[in-house]
Amino acid sequence: MVKKMIKLEDDEKEILEAYEAGQLQSIATKSELEKIKAAARATGIKDRRVNIRLSKGDLNDIQVKALEEGIPYQTLIASVLHKYVTGKLIEPSKLS
Repeated sequence: MVKKMIKLEDDEKEILEAYEAGQLQSIATKSELEKIKAAARATGIKDRRVNIRLSKGDLNDIQVKALEEGIPYQTLIASVLHKYVTGKLIEPSKLS
């Protein structure tokens, strides 16, 4: 099995080291965990196929972004669409 090397920021490295050392504990309640698990199961169910046409440039840009994130480009597209329809997609101009 080949392990992908992902570049981590300093704060991400710190969190990973704490996790690997067993220093982190969950603060979620059982009911919160059940809600999270149910949402993850519902989100993970992909029972429909969609074909779309994209410009070559857009597809290349999406593939680069997906590579940077370490995920398949189809997963990135599905994630962006999911965030959009659930109102969780935030425009960069609204972050500041």
